[in-house]
Amino acid sequence: MLNLSNHSVAEEVWERVPRQSRPELLRTYASRKLGRILAVIGLVFFLILFLPWRQTIYGSGSLTALTPQDRPQNVQNQIAGRIEHWNVREGQLVHRGDTLLMLSEVKDEYFDPNLPLRLREQLAAKRGNVVAYQSKIAATDQQIAALRATLDVQLQSAQNKVEQAQNYLNSDRADLVAISTFYETAKARLLRYEEGYKNGLFSLTDIETRRLKLQEDLAKVTSQRNKVSSSIQNLANARIELANLRAKYGQDLAKANSDRSSAVASRVSYEGEVAATRNKIANVAVRRDLYVVRAPQTGYIVRALKAGIGETIKEGESIATLQPEAPLLAAEVYVRAMDVPLIQPGRTVRLQFDGFPAIQFSGWPSAAVGTFGGVVTVIDVVSSPGGKYRLLVRPTQPQPGDQPWPKQLRLGSGVQGWVILDSVPVWYEIWRQLNGFPPTLSQEPDTTPVKEDKEKTK
Repeated sequence: MLNLSNHSVAEEVWERVPRQSRPELLRTYASRKLGRILAVIGLVFFLILFLPWRQTIYGSGSLTALTPQDRPQNVQNQIAGRIEHWNVREGQLVHRGDTLLMLSEVKDEYFDPNLPLRLREQLAAKRGNVVAYQSKIAATDQQIAALRATLDVQLQSAQNKVEQAQNYLNSDRADLVAISTFYETAKARLLRYEEGYKNGLFSLTDIETRRLKLQEDLAKVTSQRNKVSSSIQNLANARIELANLRAKYGQDLAKANSDRSSAVASRVSYEGEVAATRNKIANVAVRRDLYVVRAPQTGYIVRALKAGIGETIKEGESIATLQPEAPLLAAEVYVRAMDVPLIQPGRTVRLQFDGFPAIQFSGWPSAAVGTFGGVVTVIDVVSSPGGKYRLLVRPTQPQPGDQPWPKQLRLGSGVQGWVILDSVPVWYEIWRQLNGFPPTLSQEPDTTPVKEDKEKTK
């Protein structure tokens, strides 16, 4: 209010105050006491600024199993079938190999109750075919051996005939040369006798005798030439017979080899059918064993996904959810991407589980109540949906004053975690939070993964 008037109201106000209260108003003790309290508070706050503060990285998630085999799994049937009987109920503990469900056949090709016997009969018939073709192969081999032996004998005989015809031809040719020589000699003598007849040295009878002898020699030459021609024809025929013999036996051998190849192909085909039938017999035996759906490992039946008796299920369809017994628990904590470079395997973590009351002091983990210790075991190398990275935290050996993880923990329950980093003064943490800076480390994080022995962790 602006004091624009020359009239002062202070004296009027003072006059209205009772006289017994005026000394209290003039005293300054209360203001001095308030000043001391504020000074002590400021001093305490100043000292707190230099206290050590443990930097932490917050994350939340749920409980899971460290190994995939300990996580909830869907039990699936390997064949299509119809539900005949359930042997378990939800929440029941089953052991590895226990019967969960009984199925019956739905495919018409497996309806025959004597199908294994029928398949064995087919197998015996096909094995008989294999033996028969094996015998045929052996008989064909003997036939081929006999043909080759006969061929060798026939070829030797035909070759001998060729050589004999060649010898006859050579002999006839030699006789032809000799007879031709006699003929030329007789011809020369006849010329001399004719000259002597002109000179009166020989009679006409001698001349006629020589002429008859010349005609006989000419006839011998002609006969011998015909004989040589006949020998040439015999030699040619012998050679043709030899060639025909080779062609004939070559054809017979080719046919025998073809029959043998056909028998071998048929035997191999039936051997393949034998193998296929044996495989089918084994498959039928395995399939009939799959009518019983068994527990893959020890655990609890959480939920039956198929319920009705007589309901048809397909191959590979999930029929129940199984939670393995005594899983190796781990806390699945998700942290921001900007905080991942500051975390390495082996870092200490304080955890708060849903359902277990706790008081957490982020900067002073030793003062926290109701939290449990853990250590970072796995850091995902890729982000999860939402841009955060997953940490798997395993329990550590309980320290003095610390407690082991509760036995009542279940997979899927919520968990909050604080990854413990280095110590800094409180004033530095306040300054970092006001500026939005990430936590700091005194040295570069070691990214070498921690090797953990499963048996020891149990």
